[in-house]
Amino acid sequence: MSSPLLECVRRYADANADRFGVAPTPIPGLSAMRATAPSKMQHAISKPLVALVLQGAKRVAMGSTTLDFGAGQSLLIAADVPNVSQVTRASAGAPYYSLVLDIDPATTRSLVLEIGVAQPQTGVPVRVDPTEAEVADTALRLMRLLDRPNSIPILQDPLVREMHYWLLAGRHGAGIRALGFADSHANRIAKAVAVIRSEYAETLPVERLAEVAGMSVSSFHQHFRAVTSVAPLQFQKQLRLIEARRMMMSKGAAISDAAYAVGYESIPQFTREYGRFFGSSPARDVRENIGKTWIAA
Repeated sequence: MSSPLLECVRRYADANADRFGVAPTPIPGLSAMRATAPSKMQHAISKPLVALVLQGAKRVAMGSTTLDFGAGQSLLIAADVPNVSQVTRASAGAPYYSLVLDIDPATTRSLVLEIGVAQPQTGVPVRVDPTEAEVADTALRLMRLLDRPNSIPILQDPLVREMHYWLLAGRHGAGIRALGFADSHANRIAKAVAVIRSEYAETLPVERLAEVAGMSVSSFHQHFRAVTSVAPLQFQKQLRLIEARRMMMSKGAAISDAAYAVGYESIPQFTREYGRFFGSSPARDVRENIGKTWIAA
């Protein structure tokens, strides 16, 4: 991996990372990540992104698939996929560093039209590949803009577009090309996922979600699971539990307040489902994790 890129990310993350190890940049969708010790398992439903690991190592599990990766490799998440991640190698002397860029569907669609690639079938939504030189070089030029803030409004869009191009043209291309077709199964499911994300605390009939996706109910179930690895109601339940946990850990919300805020009407039911999903009760989680740091990508 490019040593100049590692140094840029190290300098920025060391100066700007919050207590969760996240250092957002002024460039929309671009963040540096830092961890100084191995982390506990973290549950998330990630949006499409690519994470360039520059130092340390990480493990990501999705369903029955587990991926271990480290410096010089990139993680691609090409759909809204529930996953469990854990930093496996990091220390105060050699922290974990990664650079994360959200995949923009509009930019992807524009490039796919220009490149003229054929529409692919739904592929594996999470994969790891070696980071290609062109991707690392474009990432370095993006990071260097941060030292010259006046350049960011002028140069960020062309560089973000260039990075999307190299991702599409390289090893990760097959994984994200479906995002470039407005009528692909991935993008139809993404419309339903957007509704679940914005209304996760509400009762959402599957018929409504299927209509949003422009599919029959049976076809919607099939393609939703193919894209996200879980059924629609499981997706909503996991999103509720993850959001409740975030509220308790990040905002200090009381257990009952967090449960009601995400749509639960029964605290015992919330406690049972929380325990099954996270492997720990909400009360124990709060006692053991409040104030500790975590890192998502």
